[in-house]
Amino acid sequence: MKRMTTAVGAGLTAACILATTACSTKAQGDSGSSGGSGDVKTDIGVTDSEITLGVQTDMSGVFKSIGLALSHGNELWAADVNATGGVCNRKIKLDVQDNAYKAENAIPLYEIQKPKIAGYLQLIGSPVLAALKAKITADNVLTIPAAQASANMDSPAVMLIGATYDIEMINGLAWLAEQGQLKDGDKIGHIYVDSEYGQNGLLGSKSFAKQHGIQVVEAAIGATDTDMTATITKFKEAGVKTIALTTTPAGTASAAVQNKAQGLNVPIMGNDPTFTPNMMTDQTVVAALDVMHISAATVGYGHDVPLAQKIKSEYTGKFQDQPNYAVNAGYMEGLVWQEVLKQACADGDLTRAGIVKARTKVTTVDGQGIAGDMDLSDPGNPTTRKTFIEQPDASKINEGGLKVVEELYESQEAKKYKAPHQK
Repeated sequence: MKRMTTAVGAGLTAACILATTACSTKAQGDSGSSGGSGDVKTDIGVTDSEITLGVQTDMSGVFKSIGLALSHGNELWAADVNATGGVCNRKIKLDVQDNAYKAENAIPLYEIQKPKIAGYLQLIGSPVLAALKAKITADNVLTIPAAQASANMDSPAVMLIGATYDIEMINGLAWLAEQGQLKDGDKIGHIYVDSEYGQNGLLGSKSFAKQHGIQVVEAAIGATDTDMTATITKFKEAGVKTIALTTTPAGTASAAVQNKAQGLNVPIMGNDPTFTPNMMTDQTVVAALDVMHISAATVGYGHDVPLAQKIKSEYTGKFQDQPNYAVNAGYMEGLVWQEVLKQACADGDLTRAGIVKARTKVTTVDGQGIAGDMDLSDPGNPTTRKTFIEQPDASKINEGGLKVVEELYESQEAKKYKAPHQK
């Protein structure tokens, strides 16, 4: 397991860290990003000068490219907010750990990080969240998971931001229908990782299918499965007219190639984690992706909006890893945390419990063109129902590999959809 700690700004001062009781510190003045000043209660992860946020990411597993990009986005946000004075007159410090997308790694890492973080800026992915959710909830550790399954929106400490996997898939299929590529009564073949990630994407395809008299042909796979030959054969025999994917990028590549090789050649719609630009180093894969689109909560890297361009300019020269959409997503995680911390500061309570409470008071987070505007106030309701519809583009391989074909699309089916824990 790899470990990396990032501290930007002043070093640690005398810490006010107590296990069960809060203490009070005085915020010295106010900056534009601080959200307020005055007496502020603190406990774990917050000192007079710093707020420490945890990151558990994947730097060595099946979602390595996405985990690295998310973390780099987190780092860019922390550097930017610290350059303007931090939040509540405290600099942001990141404690970064590699869980390799494995729950057995994440559990001991949580015990290491728990005594020193105010919350999680990033926690990847679905099996990790499943293993830690009860602990996070009991310990009031506000967490943004890099796992968008709406089934997890039953805990106020779990803060899913952006459209969830089910919403992404509903919007994606609705968009295909609007384009005339999917019709009522057709069959959809859905390949999904048999975890909360894949099951939540499947929930979306089933919801859309129910509204349109469509049959869903299911194909559950493991996270490490990379050969979709037999699955595409099954879909061809079943007569599917569209393939839905809630898979790893390696699974996507195989499904796309087999879709062409076996002569099925139907449209493909994927959730946003299904694609990374490094897939496009293989020309056979590139040729197979011409029928694929992605429904994504966050816009692809390098998109032509000011914030995405700013992130791109800061990324260039600072990081060597190939960028993808998750750089923007990682930065967006920071912007959401920033609004929550500003609210907690204004409330005078930067304890863990105070931070969890503060998130329910945040009704607007400006997506600034890289995500839909978000309302965090109802933990059971997706924060937005808007997604970008994107298409792989080999000419953009060094800029995330995607082009936007529909900006912040919100289908009628997504508007009507009731998430599992929505009141």
